[in-house]
Amino acid sequence: MSFGCNILKFADDTKVYQEIKSPQDVARLQEDLANLAAWSNDWQMLFSVEKCKVMHMGYNNTCHRYCLNGSVLESVSEEKGLGVHISNDLKWEKQCSQAVAEANKVLGLIKRNFADRSKETIILLYKCLVKPHLEYCCPIWNPHYIKNIKLV
Repeated sequence: MSFGCNILKFADDTKVYQEIKSPQDVARLQEDLANLAAWSNDWQMLFSVEKCKVMHMGYNNTCHRYCLNGSVLESVSEEKGLGVHISNDLKWEKQCSQAVAEANKVLGLIKRNFADRSKETIILLYKCLVKPHLEYCCPIWNPHYIKNIKLV
């Protein structure tokens, strides 16, 4: 079975994407969704249609409705995929604020649970427990707006 659209898979996560420039592109994407549904039925790897969503990226995008297994897919402006918050305008404010919130939670946990507050211990705990939250997938969402840089 061949697909005209791009498909990304990681574990149980599947992303189908296509640049839409014409009605033929819309039809191709819908046909690929139908083919993907048929493939998943053949291999008994069914999709949870209620978890499947459509995100229309960019400005001046005509928001077409797409179906999977006879159900219209919900259209969203923001979604979390593999731990990264993605918005349809590719601005990363939510990702930055979520990363900082998670890092602050861990800092609070460290403050409440570790009596040793020597410089060496705090640096080690920061590098091991806090920094990963601030650096997770950062090549993708690396902030470039001053407000996000200051936040992180």
